[in-house]
Amino acid sequence: MKTLVIYTSQTGFTKRYAEWLADRAGADLLDLKDAQKKSAEYFDDYDAICYGGWAMAEKIVKSKWFLEKAVNWKNKCLAMFCVGGTPNGDHMVDLLLQNALTDEQREYIKVFYCQGGMNYEKMKAPTRITMKMFVSSLRNKKDLPEDKKIMFDRMATSYDISDIRYIEPIAAYLSGMDEEKAV
Repeated sequence: MKTLVIYTSQTGFTKRYAEWLADRAGADLLDLKDAQKKSAEYFDDYDAICYGGWAMAEKIVKSKWFLEKAVNWKNKCLAMFCVGGTPNGDHMVDLLLQNALTDEQREYIKVFYCQGGMNYEKMKAPTRITMKMFVSSLRNKKDLPEDKKIMFDRMATSYDISDIRYIEPIAAYLSGMDEEKAV
């Protein structure tokens, strides 16, 4: 199965996951900027295509390009993954994944989440300022549950909670080994 992993990354977490996934799946790897320059025919030879972007404001950054192309790739195995600073298993992750696709898109695309982290030093200034303001406003809320206080305290500085094991379900899906895909 010929596989392509396309990604966009601002601070390096999504790129790291894309590289891990491409290596594990024996896939070609392409930065979104390069993918956007390719002709439609370039993608014809791929059996599986996966897009990886980072989470911001409960959305997968720059996923619009992939979702528009995916309409013509319904005969392929399609996946999207998102990397964010929220730990796997948090209800916010579930909301992000639920809202990433329409019901129709869910019929031919599977979406995954990989916890990454924050790297304020590599963020572009507008993103860094927005994140700092967001975290500050939330940390100062009264009656904030303890688990949220801990999360927002962690988000106040750079941190890395990424782990290669989070690519395993994606690699299994892209290789056809995922049980849901076979049903």
